[in-house]
Amino acid sequence: MSDRIPVQLIQTFEPSPPKIKAKTTDKLIHTRSFTGLFRTLRISGAGVLFLLFFGTAWLNWGDRQAVLWDLSESKFHIFGATFWPQDFILLSALLIIAAFGLFAITVFAGRVWCGYTCPQSSWTWIFMWCEKITEGERNQRIKLQAAPWGLNKLLRRSAKHTLWLAISLLTGLTFVGYFTPIRPLAEELLTLQMAGVSLFWVLFFTAATYLNAGWLREAVCMHMCPYARFQSVMFDKDTLTISYDTVRGEIRGPRKREVNPANIGLGDCIDCQMCVQVCPTGIDIRDGLQMECIGCAACIDACDSIMDKMGYARGLIKYTSEHQLQGGKTHLLRPRLIGYTAVLLVMIGALALALVERSMVSLDVSKDRGLFRENSAGQIENIYSLKIINKTQQRQDYELSLVDGDGFLLQGKTQLSLAPGEIVDVPVSVAMLSERPERGSREMTFKVADSDEPDIYSVAKSRFVAPMNR
Repeated sequence: MSDRIPVQLIQTFEPSPPKIKAKTTDKLIHTRSFTGLFRTLRISGAGVLFLLFFGTAWLNWGDRQAVLWDLSESKFHIFGATFWPQDFILLSALLIIAAFGLFAITVFAGRVWCGYTCPQSSWTWIFMWCEKITEGERNQRIKLQAAPWGLNKLLRRSAKHTLWLAISLLTGLTFVGYFTPIRPLAEELLTLQMAGVSLFWVLFFTAATYLNAGWLREAVCMHMCPYARFQSVMFDKDTLTISYDTVRGEIRGPRKREVNPANIGLGDCIDCQMCVQVCPTGIDIRDGLQMECIGCAACIDACDSIMDKMGYARGLIKYTSEHQLQGGKTHLLRPRLIGYTAVLLVMIGALALALVERSMVSLDVSKDRGLFRENSAGQIENIYSLKIINKTQQRQDYELSLVDGDGFLLQGKTQLSLAPGEIVDVPVSVAMLSERPERGSREMTFKVADSDEPDIYSVAKSRFVAPMNR
């Protein structure tokens, strides 16, 4: 019992304190100017989108605006085609296609929609450019922010907000111009005669643009955008995301250009903070993938420029996958991506077919409130109201008839001539020729067809009601 248990001393290490990431929303983010491949791609793509948004509203198609959602008349003109509320199923299909397209691109390359084409990001970049040309580069803006108010600060801030308001007003006018003809709308604005609903909505979207792109900025992406919340469920280990190569970059630290980092125990990252300074949401990508990252690749361009100056290989920060970072290979073709793409292609094909096969005449039937009546000939008769729309851009002649209407007689105006886009309500009656109906109610199908082209037609169903016995 005198034996003692031997004691072995174990060397312990003081754990390093956890790294706490600063809250970027507690301070104003001043981004640094930079150049690079992805910035060029982003500017080119956004330029095309801006040209489409601001330019399309001014295009004409014949005697009307080429793209106009005329809510007052429930007509939606898109170049040579006119859509009606009955065609809203096509709009629903288009929105579903856009959603699946977003899912597919997210599975493939992460949040590139946010970084390159999202309106919030695109307008924010424009507003940041306005800051640069009025208040100077990043260091100048930081000094101006800290400086007391004076003539210089007042003039620079006034110039910036004037540009912001001008862009916001142009944005609001253009957006409303897709729902109200933009030429008279712009004339009313220039002559200060705009009032009522149009003035309200122009000012509303002007204020929304000014606040979102000028003041809220990254807060919209981090706290208000639902896409940031559910994007992670669509990522997998082969999704291309912007990532920092820790194996190559660590241990980070400054050094002279001619010093070999391996000789002093450092990695390729010189800890210059450039990737943080150019980030529009103010995050440090070296901390790993974060919800705030919008995939704009500004940090890639900034880091590549530093690598070029240091004589190192590019790609310390790059688009890559988790598999590749772990030494494996990225699998571009995988079940989830193939599934999204297949569904997307099928839906695009179905929408194209629906557009081609879309009937250019519309027919809606509503039955009179009365069940039935007996006419002067002693026949049971039902009253209907037929709403017919000519969806073409030319005057058309139509003929009304009953499908499988044996034993019934359609009475009323059956020959119609409608102007382009005209809507008419036609009252008609249907009389039952037989004396004893087999049942008290049966389905009735009405048809309207083009007199010159019978293949252009539309049908609508209703019911014919009669007493069981006479």
